[in-house]
Amino acid sequence: MPEPRRPAEGCSCRNTNCVERPLRRLFEGLGSVVAACPWPFVLVPLLVSGGLGAGFLFLPQRQANDIEAQFTPTWGPAKAERDFVQRHFLADSEHFSAPRLPTEGAYAALIAVAMESSVLAPAAWKEVLLLDAAVRARGYRKLCARSWGECDSPDRLLQLLVRAVAADLKNLTFPVSDGMFLGAALGGVQTNASGWVLSARALKLVYYLREDGPAAAESQRWLEAFLQDIPSQLAAFKFTYIKVTYFTSLSRQQEFEGNTESVIPLFSITYFLTITFSVVSCLRLSCIRNNIWLACCGVVSAGLAVLSSFGLMLFCGVPFVVTVANAPFLILGVGVDDMFIMIASWEQSSRKKEKSDVKSRLAETYAEAALSVTITTLTDVLAFFIGTWTAFPSVRSFCLYTGTAFVFCYLYTITFFGAIIVLNHKREQGNRHWLTCMPVGVDTDQAEKSCLYNACCIGSCSRQSSQPEGEHPMSIFFKKYYGPFFTNKWIKLLVVLLYGAYLGGSIYGCTQIREGIDLRNLASDDSYIIPYYDDEDKYFSAYGPRVMVVITESVDYWNETVRLGIENCTQNLEGISYVDKNLSESWLREYTKLAENYFININNRSLFISNLSTLFQIVPSFEWDINKTQDKIEASRFFIQTVNVTSAVDEKNLLNQLRETAKQCNIPLMVYHPAFIYYDQYLVIVQNTIQNVVIAAGAMLVVSLLLIPNPLCCLWVTFAIASVIVGVAGFMTFWNVNLDSISMINLVICIGFSVDFSAHISYAFVTSGESSANKRAIEALALLGYPVLQGAVSTILGVVVLAAAKTYIFRTFFKIMLLVILFGALHGLVFIPVFLTFFGNFGRSPQNTKSKKLEFRFRNDKDCP
Repeated sequence: MPEPRRPAEGCSCRNTNCVERPLRRLFEGLGSVVAACPWPFVLVPLLVSGGLGAGFLFLPQRQANDIEAQFTPTWGPAKAERDFVQRHFLADSEHFSAPRLPTEGAYAALIAVAMESSVLAPAAWKEVLLLDAAVRARGYRKLCARSWGECDSPDRLLQLLVRAVAADLKNLTFPVSDGMFLGAALGGVQTNASGWVLSARALKLVYYLREDGPAAAESQRWLEAFLQDIPSQLAAFKFTYIKVTYFTSLSRQQEFEGNTESVIPLFSITYFLTITFSVVSCLRLSCIRNNIWLACCGVVSAGLAVLSSFGLMLFCGVPFVVTVANAPFLILGVGVDDMFIMIASWEQSSRKKEKSDVKSRLAETYAEAALSVTITTLTDVLAFFIGTWTAFPSVRSFCLYTGTAFVFCYLYTITFFGAIIVLNHKREQGNRHWLTCMPVGVDTDQAEKSCLYNACCIGSCSRQSSQPEGEHPMSIFFKKYYGPFFTNKWIKLLVVLLYGAYLGGSIYGCTQIREGIDLRNLASDDSYIIPYYDDEDKYFSAYGPRVMVVITESVDYWNETVRLGIENCTQNLEGISYVDKNLSESWLREYTKLAENYFININNRSLFISNLSTLFQIVPSFEWDINKTQDKIEASRFFIQTVNVTSAVDEKNLLNQLRETAKQCNIPLMVYHPAFIYYDQYLVIVQNTIQNVVIAAGAMLVVSLLLIPNPLCCLWVTFAIASVIVGVAGFMTFWNVNLDSISMINLVICIGFSVDFSAHISYAFVTSGESSANKRAIEALALLGYPVLQGAVSTILGVVVLAAAKTYIFRTFFKIMLLVILFGALHGLVFIPVFLTFFGNFGRSPQNTKSKKLEFRFRNDKDCP
């Protein structure tokens, strides 16, 4: 067999090292420069961070926590539908009608639930009237939304119920009584066979306020004062027959904006835990070789990255959303992970006799660790910037802030932290104590000094100086016990079976995944709006949104064929399982009946339009359902009542069925309700998630092919991405986490992290010089098993405090990050090493067994003639 020779400066046949080779040389050069002159690489990042950190002065201006703007699709159809309604059906401040509002309106709502049988029982009803009087005493009548000169809501409802209670509920029917729909006002209703109300467990009172002109600002102040005073008022009343929960149109937004403040105290706990873990991990018995300062500076490096990236984004005007508050927890874990990889490679270089001086050692460290960190950082950054291609602004902001932070974290790791390694090494060369930096050695006057002095200045209470330590115990554990255990053939079989169970459970979970964000999850657990939502779901979920059906173009309503077509479309909508056809409200249907009963001619344009005044005299509110000019009806609307919309699945199905039915109509129809703004997330959440995952996975494969010098290894990295994503998405279901804009952020993270764990081990495996696949797996685990484990634990510590958060956003971040880290580490430390032993010899040149560790520099002549 001919002697191996160095290849030409191109790529080897079986190893895609065209990019890897020059990058190694680049990092070797950078390591030499940092080793030669470390102080600029310490000071410049500190100055840059200080300068960019000034961007936090813009934080109050950049905060963008509008729920609709951030957590609904930017180009959702419902937003365009709302614009159309607002243009064609102008709201009249003196002719208020809640179902006709294009928005939720400005309101305060109270739900009174009877402690015993019925809220309409005399004792409970007396307390309800007392509650209503307390609200009106706050000046409600001055600001109330009016209809024909009188407060509309809840005055008409209360007038009806007062008469009904006085008559012992005789003549009160449900869900419609005296022409008024009661489905949204009375809950837990019991009726007799004829539909007469026997009892009602809950009553909802909604106080709508004016939103026009100067009254809008006064209404907002009234609502703010209401929220401030209502808790003390309810406590003072000491109701014995009813329990009251409350909500306003400001509540959801105010509670959401308070989420960021609730998580700020957790930052200090996180940094304490991470620093403690890093210090313990880097602790050495030697008072010279102790790496405590390295650990602390690694955490500081991550903190500088957060300061720089956030400051830069704030300078650039990127909106700061509450979801971005998750980023520092994540960045801290990743920065510490990179630190462990650097320290492991630095210590490994100390065992090579030919790499004895600091320049050679740091060049070797950069060539090995910096390249590995480059692969994982590049994949993480790509994953985040690909994540900006989404319809949800909150996701875009998070990905921009976090992706930029990863870039700074990487830059500071290879500059600031590399320089700290050099300075720490100089301290070790000077035989100085890790804490006091005093020279450590044998003191002839030791007997006259205290034990504390000797420990700080000499290294111990004895006369012996500290000696260099050998290989880290965890590295020995991975080499002698862990690696051989998992390369046993029977254990490999067990791992394969375990993976099959993992994959099966994950796929099943993916089929059961739930979509959409529940608006209650935007508030903290102890918020007053949670009991309100609970009561609303329990007592008022039987009747859903009252949906507006709009004829969007001018049609010939006077043409009998057109009217028949509109009626057919209406009946098709009423035929949907989520619609109660008996509760529809259509001006055209009533106008047609009126014309038939009173022999009014409506079969030509002029008569149809001129006789509308007769309809308006009978039902005045219909006037606000028709947008007409002198001789043409530009648009009109009618209403259908939905029922049994109790879950996210129901919301999605309702929206899809209504829009699909409207689309199939030969009349130009549009369906709209303010809640559809939030329902629109179901249209894009799965599509956006799959799009981001597929594009990011493809980008990861390209990056891996360029930077990991083995095509088969790249395929295993891609396999790890897909496997971890499926696992996380599947197990989200088992942990009651929906697929929404918040969890989608974490699935984007999942892509990058699944590369991190598998790439480190795979890279060490394919660049190993051992003769067999089992030995290469053992060496890879011995070299990087402990740093990968440290990185996993540090990342979990970075987010574990979020488990104690009182808000869904932060708890969800913790849950999915825990799944990502656990499954990523499981793949990196168990599945991937075992699977690589099955296929690790493919694509490997026979002479590569003689190559040096973490290098591919030789090949056999017969492989590449």
